[in-house]
Amino acid sequence: MTGFIVFAHGSRIESANQAVRDVVSKMATSGQHTVEAAFLELGQPDLAGATALLIARGVKRIVVIPYFLTLGTHMQRDLPRLAQDASRAHGDIEIEITSPLDGHPALVQALLDRASQALDTA
Repeated sequence: MTGFIVFAHGSRIESANQAVRDVVSKMATSGQHTVEAAFLELGQPDLAGATALLIARGVKRIVVIPYFLTLGTHMQRDLPRLAQDASRAHGDIEIEITSPLDGHPALVQALLDRASQALDTA
């Protein structure tokens, strides 16, 4: 079984962390995915903790979906290292990392929706 981790930076503002958890909850209630949130810092669980939660639920492979817009230092350096550490800590479980959100066709539509909302309130 494949599980998913939505990986965000994390914030000192707990409502920002909760917003990520809410997105993950909506993914989970679709009934199609076993999914957990994880945070680089300032939020819980971290990647290792989310990996352990999924393994406890019977997951044999993990796909990490970065909740990041672009490819930056955290995506290039930190996330691969954390994924490798989590894999080794759990018997070399397979952990794959997807691309960030940049380039996804729905991103342009989301921006257009925000622009339309702004015009509607002007």
